[in-house]
Amino acid sequence: MLQRMEVFDGEKVIEEFEEMTKDAGRVQVETLKKILEENGWAEYLQNLGLNGRTDPQSFKECIPLATHDDFEAYIQRIADGDSSPILTGKPIESMSLRQIPLGNGKALQFVYSSKQFKTKGGLAAGAATTNVYRNPKFKTTMKAIQSQSCSPDEVIFGSDFHQSLYCHLLCGLISRDEIESVFSSFAHSIILPFKTFEQVWEELCTNIRDGVLSSWVTDPSIRAAMSKLLKPDPELADLIYKKCAGLINWYGLIPELFPNAKYIYGIMTGSMEPYLMKLRHYAGHLPLISADYGASEGWIGVNVNPMLPPEMATFAVIPNIGYFEFIPLKANAQDQEQEGAQENKPVGLTEVKIGEEYEIVVTNVAGLYRYRLGDVVKVMGFHNATPELKFVCRSNLLLSINMDKITEKDLQLAVEAARTVLAAEKLELVEFTSHADITSEPGHYVIFWEISGEAKEEVLIECCNRLDKVFQEAGSVSWRKGKATGALELRVVRKGTFHKIMEHYVSLGSAMSQYKTPRAVGSTNTAVFDILCSNVVSSYFSTAF
Repeated sequence: MLQRMEVFDGEKVIEEFEEMTKDAGRVQVETLKKILEENGWAEYLQNLGLNGRTDPQSFKECIPLATHDDFEAYIQRIADGDSSPILTGKPIESMSLRQIPLGNGKALQFVYSSKQFKTKGGLAAGAATTNVYRNPKFKTTMKAIQSQSCSPDEVIFGSDFHQSLYCHLLCGLISRDEIESVFSSFAHSIILPFKTFEQVWEELCTNIRDGVLSSWVTDPSIRAAMSKLLKPDPELADLIYKKCAGLINWYGLIPELFPNAKYIYGIMTGSMEPYLMKLRHYAGHLPLISADYGASEGWIGVNVNPMLPPEMATFAVIPNIGYFEFIPLKANAQDQEQEGAQENKPVGLTEVKIGEEYEIVVTNVAGLYRYRLGDVVKVMGFHNATPELKFVCRSNLLLSINMDKITEKDLQLAVEAARTVLAAEKLELVEFTSHADITSEPGHYVIFWEISGEAKEEVLIECCNRLDKVFQEAGSVSWRKGKATGALELRVVRKGTFHKIMEHYVSLGSAMSQYKTPRAVGSTNTAVFDILCSNVVSSYFSTAF
């Protein structure tokens, strides 16, 4: 018996979204009620005295704000096999660790599986993306919204990341005329395959010309799947070779390879913004569309103006996907510390104010209650009655030596100010991270840079001074001028250093689809810190103060 697949109706989805956002306050109350009706008798909620109540006031009075530490013991019991209603009313079956319409074409999706394992209690555990791609409903959904990957499952779930990446590129080239979009979770994980392409394009052409996969791709399942796709095609190989040979510094590589591509899609806000310059270089005229706003803990908002550049992207909160609260933040963290004020009380979804910054708190059906995501957002406006948010940064401190405070946003601003010095010399900042060195007296901040070429000493000294000036303005310049914090140090590392760091995390089981370069590395993270320190080629101290 044939089953009729439900046709995806984009207009209906938009209509429903518009209706719910017009009455976001009511939808939020109904959403909380639904969550608590389903999970209200879970142990966590009962221990806190909720007793089956589902109204917002009782919920806020009984349930405190929480972080991962508050849920850790409960999650461990679930992982160990306790099937009682601990966090949710229904048993948990798996665990995850931390637009423009398409036609009938395909998507070049740089997605990868991580290592999956069974917990003590028999639950499937792994990265969130791995669980999504392994879900039987995923492929059906992709067909319904006409976003099928050009790569077979064997490439996505291959045992080796490098082999999967190479074959993703090969599958894309084989289907080059059908590719209508290019996707990966993050901006940097779109850049990586095309940086790899620069090194292996001739090998890829040889594979296509001969119809034979390179012998170093040894994964049996990948080789079997690719043998069904890869046939000798000298004409295509010659075309790709000619396209690549005609490019200047690889500008516009993506539309040259995939002439029918309409856009490039992924998370491009927040910590991904430093990668936009390089991504635009590869993208040429193609628009960059920032993916919707989500987290491992759940979805939050949608990009209702996808054609805006990523730097201007905002996300309208979906009011029926969870119950949201927002902790108001002081404009200046030092003001709050000096006032000794207690933390502000959370406000509801429709109570936020335009121009103000907040930390997001979420309650969802998956068993998280008043969970602090750690994301700082700014309210830029409203879509109907639901707020439109701009991601600002993570709320947790990145670095601190004395009482000064440096966030990821502060680091990013300092790096952006300094990289303009490099750009004037036609050099590119490939990657960066930071470290608080307290082994000397006074302690000082260290910035690790990997750059695209050789820079003159005076250029790097100027970069170091720029970093120091902006860094201390973001933290507390008085600590630096008073010599309580030492001169900032810029350490330049060898080419490929950050690739080694990425490979280290992937070897530990991290999914490449979710990998982010750590923006701060502590000395306790010995493996990564050793990679950085062992690859330093030059070091400079600021003379800005």
